Amino acid sequence: MGQIEWAMWANEQALASGLILITGGIVATAGQFTQWYLGAYSIAAGVLVCLLEYPRGKRSKGSTMERCGQKYLTRVVKLFGPLTRNYYIRAFLHLGLAVPAGFLLATILGTACLAIASGIYLLAAIRGEQWSPIEPKPKERPQIGGTIKQPPSNPPPRPPAEARKKPSEEAAGVPTGGPQENPMPVNDEVV
Repeated sequence: MGQIEWAMWANEQALASGLILITGGIVATAGQFTQWYLGAYSIAAGVLVCLLEYPRGKRSKGSTMERCGQKYLTRVVKLFGPLTRNYYIRAFLHLGLAVPAGFLLATILGTACLAIASGIYLLAAIRGEQWSPIEPKPKERPQIGGTIKQPPSNPPPRPPAEARKKPSEEAAGVPTGGPQENPMPVNDEVV
């Protein structure tokens, strides 16, 4: 069996926790909780986490499905270099962003999810994983001679023997050969 790529799990967990933080922050701010400013902080922290985590990293083996519109945010994440590429930094950043939101009931679920994502990122960093962008592959042009296909060398398969045999025409009630008799009289008048 292959090794688990922990960074992929952490990416999905952190993206979901960012959305949960935003939702909890909206509830706390709109509900005018006593510490509503922590709700506003949770909205900002959730947006930051979502922007950081939206671009998926490239897997070390196999192919990776790119998220819709990911290429635009990938440029931004690549711009910050080792600050966003290193999973140790991401783990401690997520843990630091999660702590203030933990003091408000509406955002405690997002805090717990972000802390779990931080732990998974720490595990990925210990195992030596690192974020690398999904680069578009250069399109290969088909060679002119390579697109022409050879005709088949074998004939098509034949149907079974039972399907090839025709039932006798006399048994089916169809007279063999000769003119047919029309049961209705036909008057052919040409004017």
